[in-house]
Amino acid sequence: MAAEATELVTLWGLHVTDPAEYDRYRAAMMPILARFGGSFGYDFVIAAVKKTEAPHPITRVFTMCFPDEGSSVAFFADAGYREARARHFEGAVRGVTRIGAFERPKVLADGATGSNALDANPVRGLDD
Repeated sequence: MAAEATELVTLWGLHVTDPAEYDRYRAAMMPILARFGGSFGYDFVIAAVKKTEAPHPITRVFTMCFPDEGSSVAFFADAGYREARARHFEGAVRGVTRIGAFERPKVLADGATGSNALDANPVRGLDD
């Protein structure tokens, strides 16, 4: 039996202080992210934080998905990404926290997984 396809998911919390410039950063880095097989899974603008371990406020939380750790490392090391980050991100963001990372079965374009290990509600008990 073939190994199940997985992806690396990282969860980030940012303190965005200039949303317009941060949007320009996102626009500049998206083609580079796609080139490394990366994508955003979830993206939230946060109004209130009840508890945090971060040394800065968190105003944005999102997940980034990559085929594997190597793709993630290569993306963040890419010269084009570093240029987009220096031009748009550095002045727009005052704090960055990598909250966590995990592997999961690869989510397909229609939201299903190769093994159906995840469904519309992967956390049981919330709505059943």
